Amino acid sequence: MDKVDTIIVGAGVVGLAIAAQLSQFQKNVLLIEKNSTFGEETSSRNSEVIHAGIYYPQHSLKAELCIAGKNKLYEYCVQRHIPFKRLGKLLVAHNQDEEAYLQQTINQAKLNGVDDLELFSAKQLNKLEPALSATAALHSPSTGIIDVHSYMQSLLAEAENNQAMFVAQTKLLRAEPNAHGFTVTLDSQGETSQLACQYLINCAGLHSQKVANNIAGLATQYIPQLHCCRGHYFSYSGKSPFSQLIYPIPQGNGLGIHASLDMGGQLKFGPDTQYIDELEYGVAANLKPKFLKAIQKYFPSIDPEKLQPAYSGIRPKLQAEYDSFKDFVIQDQQVHGLIGLINLFGIDSPGLTSSLAIAEQVVKKLI
Repeated sequence: MDKVDTIIVGAGVVGLAIAAQLSQFQKNVLLIEKNSTFGEETSSRNSEVIHAGIYYPQHSLKAELCIAGKNKLYEYCVQRHIPFKRLGKLLVAHNQDEEAYLQQTINQAKLNGVDDLELFSAKQLNKLEPALSATAALHSPSTGIIDVHSYMQSLLAEAENNQAMFVAQTKLLRAEPNAHGFTVTLDSQGETSQLACQYLINCAGLHSQKVANNIAGLATQYIPQLHCCRGHYFSYSGKSPFSQLIYPIPQGNGLGIHASLDMGGQLKFGPDTQYIDELEYGVAANLKPKFLKAIQKYFPSIDPEKLQPAYSGIRPKLQAEYDSFKDFVIQDQQVHGLIGLINLFGIDSPGLTSSLAIAEQVVKKLI
């Protein structure tokens, strides 16, 4: 039976980042992906935002890995010539309660180690973003955007340059622990094969729970329930009225329908939050009135004719629709007892921003 050091399941941005870093220390890393290429799901269906790390509870993995990952990601973009822009972000308020939330956010951000936020008045905002309607806003200068596809391409190139192998259209059917690691049964385009590996990393995103259920000996108590949350995006034609990202006050389990820009300057709005039972990426036209109502609160002069359905993404959340905060889950043998296995669950936002820091934490558990 052929043997590799590590099999990584899932070639989203986190799996790619782990492959790029782990392959610096191991020469037989195999990255498998069930789709036809890398990053086809959550990693390529998002806002492409580099988050600052201002919202998350102190000492949570989301707070710590977002802030560490943000700094690493900006450095990586410079070193590897990945297109990015440190545009900045405005978190906008429209009444006293929302302005109080801005102050709470400043306090939370400071606890997390983010101390570059600045409070802007309505007068300052009028000069800075004339199309924006708000009574006050919090400016986050370290928030930015990235060309995610170029980033993922770079990670894959780095991994392959380190002799890692990437195999698409390949699923994990079964993993059996043994004295030396795992015997893994794979399905590659209908052909079944077996490989031995010392380490197995499950970072399959929306499919991490399904993969985990196919690992023999892994108790179900260590497999948290998945809640699929779809977010829709609408594009806005013409020149953007905003020079930076515009976010409303967060509500529920999302950051609200915000305005973001891509590297070409295209303005888009989203995502909303819609919990779903099946993975389906349609964007219904009847969502437009809901989007318009939310957007008009901070962009009253929006032209409805320029707002069109664009795409959707699905986030692998651990919290149900009305649950409170749930953190990233990165499990090793100290949690589940299976030597050589690492499971990643609930890597939704800020997973992209955190990707290099997540990878570093995973690699440290293996070397």
